[in-house]
Amino acid sequence: MTATAAPQAAPNYKLGNEKLIKVLPNAARKLTGLLTKQGRAENGALRVAVVGGGCSGLQYKMDLVDGPANRDIMVISGDVRVVIDPKSALFVSGSELDFSDDLQQGGFKVTNPNAIVTCSCGESFAA
Repeated sequence: MTATAAPQAAPNYKLGNEKLIKVLPNAARKLTGLLTKQGRAENGALRVAVVGGGCSGLQYKMDLVDGPANRDIMVISGDVRVVIDPKSALFVSGSELDFSDDLQQGGFKVTNPNAIVTCSCGESFAA
């Protein structure tokens, strides 16, 4: 007898739209390049999460992942998949994700209309 792995069910996720988060063209180009470089161009996604920390109380955490997990909300924007857990979605609704090559202020930046307070470094916020 050989043991076979049980087939994994596809994750149960919802589709969202750009009212939740919008990926601007510079960020879309950068993310497409990163996902392609990692061999995830077909189904890969950017996971955006809001976690406690930073000087203003909350901060963004971003990772490249293989796709959505259970309960995630997936938004396709700028031909890029973005996945967000339901709790983080409450904080990022209406946000825009951009990318800059600037040496001092470069990297991915989230413009969040829900942020009441942001810190000077731009890495954390309060909502």
